[in-house]
Amino acid sequence: MKFLHARTTCTVLAATLLAAGLTTACAPVVLGGGAVMGTLMATDRRTTGIQVEDEGIENKVAGRLKDVMNGRGHFNVTSFNRQVLLTGEVPTIEESQKAEKEARAVENVKSVVNELGVMENSGFSQRSRDTLITGKVKASLVDAKDLSSNVFKVVTERDVVYLMGRVTPREAKRSAEIARGVDNVRKVVRVFEVISEDELANYSKQQGAPVQDAGSPGTSSSASSSSSGTVTPTPLAAEPAPAAPSGPSRTEIQGTPLPAIQTAPVR
Repeated sequence: MKFLHARTTCTVLAATLLAAGLTTACAPVVLGGGAVMGTLMATDRRTTGIQVEDEGIENKVAGRLKDVMNGRGHFNVTSFNRQVLLTGEVPTIEESQKAEKEARAVENVKSVVNELGVMENSGFSQRSRDTLITGKVKASLVDAKDLSSNVFKVVTERDVVYLMGRVTPREAKRSAEIARGVDNVRKVVRVFEVISEDELANYSKQQGAPVQDAGSPGTSSSASSSSSGTVTPTPLAAEPAPAAPSGPSRTEIQGTPLPAIQTAPVR
């Protein structure tokens, strides 16, 4: 028991340190995991080239917003597989739209999920709590025996946890349940690319990594693929995906008690 307690404590501290960059204004969120970049690159489900490209996108978008917005608002930028998540606060809806437009204009950005709040900038206390929540969520994912924690990106803004990654429906559901159980989490928003269990098995075989147990039956589903082999994100809900190309699926899970999952189209 003492060993388990010490292990969990160390995990929380390590994850909190990794999350320290998440609440810095006008700067990209943790780029690929900081000091453990080499390990994460080996287990990430993106290619190494895409991981490096995502870091470049984060830097370019953050720099562009800093120049264009002239200090108005507080921005965090996270890119996963060329899909950009904007979080933070801006003074007006026009500023939010402007920020989204600027992000879309950056080279190689595939889509933008605009989660900017139209309100005053969050304060130091709120950002500190967000950093702590992110660390706890990451630590909880590390402790989960049925998940590979390195495939998730975790962002917290005003007690709302955003989860990104290329995951199976089982992994999406399980990670959201874990994040929801962390203290002070108000809502969990899943911004995932969904892949099937077969796609995960093929990927794991190519990488020589063990395949996680699929868990409960009936949770697997297929993601559509283009002729080039790129996985197209599909909504987590049972309803069919729209015919027109769209960004990653975005589903919200409220705090306890958990209501029915609702899927909204990405702007």
